[in-house]
Order: sequence, then structure tokens, then C-alpha cells
Amino acid sequence: MNYTLTQIPERTVKPRQSGLTMVMDKGLSIRQVEDLLATSANYIDIVKLGWATSFVTPNLSEKLDVYRDAGIPVYFGGTLFEAFVVRNQFEDYQRLLDRYDMKYAEVSDGSIEMPQDVKCEYISKLAKQVTVLSEVGSKDEAKIIPPYKWIQLMQAELQAGAWKVIGEAREGGNVGLFRSSGEVRQGLVEEILTQVPFESIIWEAPQKSQQVWFVKLLGTNVNLGNIAPHEVIPLETIRLGLRGDTFTHFLDNAKQ
Repeated sequence: MNYTLTQIPERTVKPRQSGLTMVMDKGLSIRQVEDLLATSANYIDIVKLGWATSFVTPNLSEKLDVYRDAGIPVYFGGTLFEAFVVRNQFEDYQRLLDRYDMKYAEVSDGSIEMPQDVKCEYISKLAKQVTVLSEVGSKDEAKIIPPYKWIQLMQAELQAGAWKVIGEAREGGNVGLFRSSGEVRQGLVEEILTQVPFESIIWEAPQKSQQVWFVKLLGTNVNLGNIAPHEVIPLETIRLGLRGDTFTHFLDNAKQ
């Protein structure tokens, strides 16, 4: 930090297990990645190359190297995993991970129907090869999953070998954990937290109001995902109580 302020909540340090900021890269150029890392590398814990953008991204290997040189792990979006699975190309997907020296992978079923035991089998297989993040929730806004099912899915996928489970919201923050308006399904989140440890969940929260809600509920070291590159530093100020939305939240309560 550039100067000292009292009553700033204590942030975990990298490599973090909680307080993660997962950034959504939807097609940044190498130069844009370099600019992002010049300002925000200290606040980025992991980067997702959104859905299947890696299929059409020029100079993919070189771009991955820029992230790696900064010590920031990258993974392909879960939609790419689903695209391989639905075409019966899972082994090709595994080879793809090796080809690009990927250390992380996302398993999801937001766009295809997949029995839970099959999804858990994929998680178990990939967990022998890479660190797995497993996404729970549908990209279909008409498909409402009851809280007990979210809990059961998250618990099963963690048990199958997932490092973290991701609460689905899409890049717009308007499905899954949220209503179409972007409003948090508060009862759902609170019920999940009665059964699943908060440090095991990454909550996709692309909208500022959603980020503020989770920080106020769970503190500065909540795991948040699908953060836009230009929102990394603004999010960090939300986490630290240095933006109007959380300005008084941490005063006289510096330890979180």
C-alpha cells in the first residue's frame, strides 16, 4: 500500500485459499494483459478464459506465458469442457490441458444435461491431472435449482476432488445465484452457507452491487469470481472499506 490507514480489514496474502479474486478474460490481447498485470497483479489470484474464447484467441500460448510469468494461474472456461464432452472428445480435452501446460481446469454442466455421478467422475479423473474448479448452477434463467440441491451438488463435487466450487451467475450476473434483475437470491446463499464452508466457494459476482453484498455478508476475504479486468482495483477498495458502499462497514473492526 502507498500509505497507512488504520482500521483497514486484514487481507489474506497470495497464494490465498480465501479472499480469492477470479478475473474473467473474455479476449484480452497480450498488450492488454500486460497492462492489466502492471496495475492489478497483486490482487488477481486466478484468471478464467471465458467460456470457449481460447478456441479463437490469437497467440494463445504467448498470452498464457504472460500470465504465468506473473505467477497467476489460468484456466479454460467450463463451456469449453462441455464442448469437448458433448462431442465425445474428453480425452482430447485432457490432451489439450497438457499441450498448454494448464494446471487448473473447470468442470461444469451449465449448458448441457449431465447426470451428477457422471460429472463427479469427470472431476475425479481431472483431479488426478490438474486442480479442478467445479461450477454449480445452470445458465438457463428458467431453470431454478432449489437450495437443498445446490448444497448436495456442491458437497458431492468437493468430495469428488474439486478444489473449489463456483456458484454460477454467468458473466452478466443474472442467473443462478441471482434473479434476472441481478438481485442476490439471499435465502439461497444463506442456506448454502449452513452446509458448505465459505472458503470452498467462489461466488460469481460480476456486478458491483453483488460484490458489495457478499463482502458485507462474509467479510473482506470472500472468494469472488467473474470480475472484469477493469474492476479488479475497484473491487479491492470495496474489500478494504475504501469505497462508499462499504466505507463504514469495517470501521472499529479491522480484523476479518
